Amino acid sequence: MERPDFQAEIRELNLAYLMLAQQMLRSDRETAMFRLGVTKEVADLIESLSAAKLVRMANSQMLMPSFRFDDAQLLRLMAGEGRDPATSSLHAAIIAAGKTLGETA
Repeated sequence: MERPDFQAEIRELNLAYLMLAQQMLRSDRETAMFRLGVTKEVADLIESLSAAKLVRMANSQMLMPSFRFDDAQLLRLMAGEGRDPATSSLHAAIIAAGKTLGETA
């Protein structure tokens, strides 16, 4: 049985993620740090990367974007599951903000 090699897909996703993260940080740093779930030090590093370094990092075999929360209920709410799908994403945002604030305290 042949195992698929996802290296090209990982590289493309990593590069898109890094470029988006850099653009977000340069546009609105505080909001970007919250949305990306990164510290000031990581934000500084991402923001300072040259195009060549972004490409080099993207070639890693590790997938850079990751699930920010290891919480199945939160992920279900973000997917719109629950009693009221219209407000599930709002509920998820409130829970996520509380978890993020708890991590930094």
